[in-house]
Amino acid sequence: MSMKEQFKAALQFSRNYSSGLFKNFESADEWVYQANPAANHALWCMGHIAYADNFWVSLFDSEKAHSPEGYKELFGAGSEPQGDASKYPAPEKVFEYFNERRDMLLALLDSFSEEDFAKATTGDAAENFPTYGDVLNASVWHETLHAGQASIASRGLNKPPLLR
Repeated sequence: MSMKEQFKAALQFSRNYSSGLFKNFESADEWVYQANPAANHALWCMGHIAYADNFWVSLFDSEKAHSPEGYKELFGAGSEPQGDASKYPAPEKVFEYFNERRDMLLALLDSFSEEDFAKATTGDAAENFPTYGDVLNASVWHETLHAGQASIASRGLNKPPLLR
């Protein structure tokens, strides 16, 4: 299996898991349920994963990056989840952005050669993500980290686990 195929499989597996998990949340109260006051809720996790996917996209092709107004403040690095659902866009809108940004990331991945994974990133991101391969690795673990946080909220709401 090539590196491209491995990255694609990992990105698709993590997205299938988190998408299935986010489909468990129904009411506004469920979307912003926090297992403890300092925990991230599912709506923040979904928006943050989507916003991060946009960041990964920007590292590969800045012209393909975009985020809706207010998403940086709501979901960007350093943002804090708010327990009031009315402060957020509708979960359906966030879910659309979540899927659209992953589709763009996968489209960019499809355009890469095997040599591109060793290509150096530039700017501030290069310190933490020195190569394109490092960016893709981070995109997978970042999503699974926050999906795990949303899973805690899901279980706190007595939803069944997605994986057994």
